[in-house]
Amino acid sequence: MSGLPEFTTLLLSRRERILTITFNRPEVLNAFAASMHIEIVDALRFAAADDGSDVIVLTGADRAFSAGGDLARMEECIANPVEFDREAADAKRIVFSLLDIEKPVIAKVNGAAVGLGATIALLCDVIFAADTARIGDPHVKVGLVAGDGGCVIWPQLIGFARAKEYLFTGDLIPAPKAAAMGLINHAVPAAELDARVDVFCDRLSGGAVQAIRWTKTTMNLELKRIAHALMDAGIAYESVTVRSDEHRRRVAAMKAEMQDRSGRGSKT
Repeated sequence: MSGLPEFTTLLLSRRERILTITFNRPEVLNAFAASMHIEIVDALRFAAADDGSDVIVLTGADRAFSAGGDLARMEECIANPVEFDREAADAKRIVFSLLDIEKPVIAKVNGAAVGLGATIALLCDVIFAADTARIGDPHVKVGLVAGDGGCVIWPQLIGFARAKEYLFTGDLIPAPKAAAMGLINHAVPAAELDARVDVFCDRLSGGAVQAIRWTKTTMNLELKRIAHALMDAGIAYESVTVRSDEHRRRVAAMKAEMQDRSGRGSKT
């Protein structure tokens, strides 16, 4: 592990020339608080410049890849929307960090990938998911625009009609269905996920490193053009909805539902 930076919300590890970045807030299903927005950008910048790796893996600790937005953080942003405006700039940096990094980035989706978690997974170059995982972007369910990258990447993967259906409803998609429609590359038995990702990463690591990197770089030119065209508008619209009464009501309702569910669970 020598030479790897340490973070409060992420774990970094290296196996041969493969660097793994693990979202590490398992107590909240690896949801994003303010610190994780900053740390993932720093970790990706390290990965981009790391002389000891040729392939990057993104995954989550324990049961989830990432549940997306942290409910407590949403409440903080409702109370002080300027906090969201600062965080939105971090979301843009996350998107472009993933698009700019030349090394192949592999998503190992071990559990739910939701909201920003889904966006990050889908911006990876190849996506493996456990067949028990689900993926989706439910910004609309809390009254928000999917402005932090969902509107950029979903249409590129499954077309506008399907992307609109899932971004308008916020429905979560089982991994086998997501693979069948081309949203992700592979849905594999959960017990085989680690081994399948290891085999694929070893294949890339043993391949023509420069050719792979620059093939990615060439393909991502179009994705970056689209992201540059859409991100500022998406973040601006999301910023408006952060300040809306509908968002406040939906977050309050979600919190009440979670508390009720927790209360019922403690009585059983």
